[in-house]
Formats: sequence, C-alpha cells, structure tokens
Amino acid sequence: MKPIAFAARSLRREFRHAELATLAAALVLAVAALCAVATLASRVERAIVASAAELIGGDLSLTASHELPQALVEQASRRGLATSHLADFPSVVFAGDASRLADIRAADSAYPLRGVLAIREADGAERIVHGPAPGTVYAESAVLAALDVGVGKPLRIGGRDLTIAGEITRAPDSGNLFRLAPRVVMNIADAESIGLLAAGSRARHRLLLAGDESSLTGYAEAIKAQLPPGAELTTVKEAQQNLAGAFERGGSFLRLAALLAALLSGVAVALAAQRFARRKREEVALLRCLGASRAEILLALLLELLLLALPACLLGLLLGLGLAASPAVLAGDLLPGATPSIPWQPPLAAFAIGVAVLFGFALPPLLRLRDVEPMRVFRRDDSARAGRFDALYLLPLGVAGLLIWLGAGDAQLALTLALGFGGVALATLLLGVILLRFVRSGGARLSGALRFGLANLARRRALSLVQASALALSLTAFALLAVVGPSLLASWRAELPADTPNYFLINLQDDQRVPMQQQLAALGASNVNVLPLAVGKLVAINGKVPKAEDFPDRRAANWINGETRLSWSAELPPANRLLQGRWFSANETAPQVSVDKMWVDMFWLKLGDELTLRIGERDIAAKLTSIRGVRWDSFRANFFLMLDPATGSALAHSYIASFHLPPNVSLAAFSQALPNVSLIDLNQILDRVRDIIGRVSRAVIWVLGFSLAAGLLVLLAALAATADERRFEAALLRTLGAHSAQLSSAVLGEFTALGLVAGSIAAIGSGAIGIALARRVFHFGEYVPPFGLLLAVVLCAAALVALAGWLGTRRVARTSPVAVLRRG
Repeated sequence: MKPIAFAARSLRREFRHAELATLAAALVLAVAALCAVATLASRVERAIVASAAELIGGDLSLTASHELPQALVEQASRRGLATSHLADFPSVVFAGDASRLADIRAADSAYPLRGVLAIREADGAERIVHGPAPGTVYAESAVLAALDVGVGKPLRIGGRDLTIAGEITRAPDSGNLFRLAPRVVMNIADAESIGLLAAGSRARHRLLLAGDESSLTGYAEAIKAQLPPGAELTTVKEAQQNLAGAFERGGSFLRLAALLAALLSGVAVALAAQRFARRKREEVALLRCLGASRAEILLALLLELLLLALPACLLGLLLGLGLAASPAVLAGDLLPGATPSIPWQPPLAAFAIGVAVLFGFALPPLLRLRDVEPMRVFRRDDSARAGRFDALYLLPLGVAGLLIWLGAGDAQLALTLALGFGGVALATLLLGVILLRFVRSGGARLSGALRFGLANLARRRALSLVQASALALSLTAFALLAVVGPSLLASWRAELPADTPNYFLINLQDDQRVPMQQQLAALGASNVNVLPLAVGKLVAINGKVPKAEDFPDRRAANWINGETRLSWSAELPPANRLLQGRWFSANETAPQVSVDKMWVDMFWLKLGDELTLRIGERDIAAKLTSIRGVRWDSFRANFFLMLDPATGSALAHSYIASFHLPPNVSLAAFSQALPNVSLIDLNQILDRVRDIIGRVSRAVIWVLGFSLAAGLLVLLAALAATADERRFEAALLRTLGAHSAQLSSAVLGEFTALGLVAGSIAAIGSGAIGIALARRVFHFGEYVPPFGLLLAVVLCAAALVALAGWLGTRRVARTSPVAVLRRG
C-alpha cells in the first residue's frame, strides 16, 4: 500500500460526499474569520500606537525639571532620529490691563514631530504650522476670550510684547486634564532671552524624538543608564490613556466574534469527521483483509486530512486577506493619520489554527479506525471497543481550550468563554440523559408519530447526545453574537449618553460656584458635577518612605516623585464602584482614605494600611478603609485618592467641575466672566470614543456573517450524522406499511424536541455568559440580558431545527425500500 497515492485517490473519490465538503467549508470559514478579524485588530492596535504620538508630539519623550544633556541629543542624531526641544511652565500673560494664567509651551521650529499644530489666522483661514517664529505666539481661544484680544494684537509674556500670530485650533495633548490653564505657544529662543528658563524656573524641559521603531527602541535602551535624576521616558504606548478602555473593549468584542466563528467551525468539523470515520469503517476493514497494516492505514488517513486541510486553509487565508480592505474601511480612520500596512503575523496564525482545528477535532474518530477488524467485511459489529482510547476525545476539548486561550488575548475573556461553553456542553449532556430516560419510561403515553420520533432519539442515544450538544454549542455561540453581543454594545453605548460631560472646569474657587452654575444654566448646560480638588504628595506608606525602585510598576515613580490630586465626598461618586471596605460615615474622627484599585495593585496596598499625604504644610496619616473600581472612561471628575469629608474640608482647595454643553454654544463670555478658571474641551475625545463603538459594532455584524455560515454548517453536519440510520429505518418502516405523512410527523416531533432542548440551553447559557462577560471582561456596571429575544431564540431554534430536519429527511423518506435494504 502506498499511503500518499492512496490518500490522493481517496480524497478525489470521497469529496463528493457531504462530510468532506463540510470539513473543507468549515476550515475555509474558520481561517477566513480568524485572519480577517485578527488583521483588523492588529491594524487597529498599530493605528493606536501610531496616532498616540499626537499626544506627545513625537514617538518618544524625555522629560526633566532641568535642561537635558546635549549628549542625549547628539546620540539621537547619530541614530537618525529627529528631535525637538520644548519647555512647559505656567505664567501670567497680559493684554493691556487684563491678565490671565496660561500654560506656556516654549517650542523650536521643529515642533511637533508628530501630530498637527493648526492655527486660525486673522482672516479666518486655518493653517497647519510648526513652532512660532521669534517675536510671535499662538494662543488658545480661552486666552483670547479672557483678555478680549484677537489675532495680530500684542500679548505680554515676562515683560515683553509678542504678536499673536494665530488662534490654536488643534495641538498635541488636546484634552489633557492635567493641564490647569489654557495653552500659549511661544518660540523657545524668546523664552530663553526673556529669562523664563533661567535656573530656578518652574519649567519642565522635554526632548521629543521621532523615527523608525528599531532606532527608537535602541535609543531608549541605550540612554536608560544616562538619564539624569528625575528624568522620565514616555513612549506612545503610554500616552493615550484616556482612550485605553475604549480600545480594550473594542478589541475584546472583535476577538470574541472571531473566536465564536472559529469554535462553530470546529464543531462542524467534529461532526463531519465523526460521520466520515463511521463511513470509512468498511473500507478500512477491506484494506486490512488485503494486508494493509494499521500504521499504513492511519498514515493514509492523516495524509488525506492534510491534503484537504492545506488548500482549504489556503483558500480561507486568501479570503481573509481579500476582505482585509473591508476591515481597513471599518477601522482605518479610528485615529487620524494612522495608515498601518497589513501585518503578516495574524494570517499565518490563522492558517496554523485552521490546521490545528481540523486535526484536533477530526483525529479522535479517525484514530478509532485503527481498531477496525478485518472480520467487519463479513459482519458489521458495532460493539463498543475497549475504553483505552476514550481519552482521545479530550483532544478536541484541548484544542478548543487552546484556541480560546490564544485567540482571546485576555485571561478573563478566555476563562469566561471556556467555563461558559464547558457548562453548556455539560448541561446538555445531563439534561439529554434525563430526557432520554423519561422518553423510555413514559413515552408510551404519547401519540404514535410523536412517540416514534422521540423513540428515535432514545434508540440512538449516543448520536442524539452528540447532536444535542453540537446544536446547543452552536446556538449558544450564535446567540452570543446575534443577541447578547448587540445588547452588550448597547450597554457600552449607554455609558456615553447624549449628556456625557464634554467640558471640564479647573481652578474654580468657592465664591465662583454659584455664579458658574447660573451662567451654565443660562447656556443650556446639563449634568453639572462639582467636586473639591486638593493637591498633595505621597510621603509614606505604613510609616515608610516609598522609593520608586521598590515597586516593579514603573507608574509608581510618577506618583512618588510627583504630585497627587485628591478629593472628598459624602457619597460614593457615580462613576465609582465599591470593591472592598466601607464608604465614609458622617461621624469619622480619624483621617480615612479610599483608593482606586490601580493604586492597590501598584503599591501592594490592603485595607487597614496607612497612607501619609503632605498637603501644603500639613501631613495627614489616613487609614485605608475602602477600595474602589473607577470607570475612567466615564468622562467625569475621578480621583485615585479620596479623603473623608471631615478631613478634606479643612484643607486648602479649589473645585473641579464637569458639565455637558450642547454643540455650537460659545463660551467666550463665560471665560471672560471667570478669567482664572481653565476650560478643557473633551468633545474631540468623546467623538472618537463614539466612533470606535460604531465601528466595532459594524465589524461585529460583519463577522456575524461568518458565524451564520458556520452555524448552518453545524446544523447540516448534525443532521447528516444520522442520515444513514434514518435511511435504513425509513425503508424498513415503509416496507412495513408506514406512509410518508407518518414518517414526516415522526421527524418533526423528533427534531422539534431536539431544537427545544438545544435552544433552551443555548438561551440560558448565552445569557449567563453575557452577564459574566459584562462583569468580568467589559466591566459594565449593570447588565441585564435581553430575555425576550433569548426566548425568541428558543422558539426559532425549535422551528429551524424541525424545518431543517424535515427538509433533510424528505429525500430519505422517498428512497426505494428495496434499494436501501439491499445496501444494508
């Protein structure tokens, strides 16, 4: 026997049968879905990294409280990196007798290296520029409105008049909540000549760098040991934190959709392989009679699978890459200016996963063919074989688990899906066994056609359980995508309602709170929230001075070396969730503090720990009494640290306010009335988050097409699993006098019961998985599955399975009894 030649001939001969066509189609769908969606996710991730550079104006940023050594600039030049020098500091600017606190950015002519700096000139035209020329400045509208000046007028900084060359309309780090005043950009040479950057100034010096990824990585590694004390290195991956939650959720939705399509394809592969193996038993027995060894037969079968897998996976790969233009349309402009090329890793991974799905789900039934004896040629004995190979059926579970683990990209998503689908399979098997026992014991009291249909399920117990499990798993996956998925997206969309705060006010004083609220009410503002704001410094944890090198999380250095903003409230703020401990009571006698979970993980904190905070000239030792989960993407004023109101109210503080303002409402008069208050516009960020939600929604619907096709394959494969037995039984019953109407009634009863069982378990399972996903993966506050739609899933499943079963068995019922009985 020549295994390769035999496998090729057998594949050509066998491909006309439904099960191999199902195998090939399932592989094409799995690889295409994984390739297209993984490519989409990878391109979005690259787009995020590329456009996050807009927040810092370059690909890499070095920041220090003093001027950075020239050696760092020379080293960057040797590596072919572009550089730009900046210095940021607060200063009061003047126009006539009016004054305004501003955040000054002194920049050279190369700024920005990445992103866009755009200004509106005196004639109203918008122009993209770089750093201002000597003797000129660019200013944000809040500065111009507060000082009642326009473009072309003088602005005094540090005692020198500079000409306003344009109003800033777009700039790197727009929407930065840590900037406490509106921005003015001046030339760095002017700042040096005026003396604003002299020793002892409050300026933060920055060196921006831009270039190719390998040069940047090499530079960052090379200079770590040369950084002066207090200097910080910021990459683009750390820059866009205010959108991190949105992109993380979007990526989870896309990975979930691709995984469900691949798992559905795996179920179809397993069912088709089961039937293929059962039909090959006679052929294997004949080959054994002709002298073929078990090893040769097994090798031939594996080669036949491989010859099927390679072209099918290749076709799926080409289909996925061909559809890559569609994901590019969906996600190409998630972030402006990001045009990443198609990566090669996701397509190769999808191809490898496709091969793994085929062999993982198809090998167990094929390996059982090794035990087919030559005597089967003369006697068709289906007695159970020894159980030593039953462990082979753990292989599909292992492959499915590995697929979930690798494809999820998130431990919580992988664990939730694995436990959810495992619970659905187990529940189906248990409920199936109970129902089949009930049919055997109480089925005699049912009507004739229905009794016979349910008896078919009980008689083919193993195949019935396999059918029910496959249908339940596929319906669960489909319900997750078609019903639960859209409701989860709706919950995400509901977290950003129409009145989500789109402006922040910083540096609001106590006597300005009432006038501020009155003016906002006159402008039509809504959802106004005001919280106190104090600035302090973390000086000790449990009496010990923290050191940045003691904590592996590099973010800890920013909080240890820098300032900490904190607040207080008698009630738990709306965008906060209490995870551990208790909220403050009205009669607290000792200082207490509540911290966000990120601080708990970063500083290894626990309830009862003591944090010492220096606020002004006062040190406060506060006991940690609660841990919160904060929704940072809620666009409300949120804080990592919150003190009890009794302690906080005694501190020097200002206020921070958030509110929603309808579009096209001018805030010029408001800024003039409150000249000391900094106004931060978040509309651009909110629009981007909503755009992400919309694009992810369209991408999930697009992937739903793959899942629908895979679900239909599962249904066809489940029906085909018992086609041979049905053909023989129908012929026998027709020989005994049964007519077509009776056979159709029996089939409808059988498949309606199968659909009801599978649909009910799928509805319950998908709802439970949806709740777990909402809480553990997407972190929604409250989520209620759409029970009405899930009930419709049950009814539709029963109707669809019954209809498919009836259509699939009409041909069987019309088969000539003599022909079938002769073949049998």
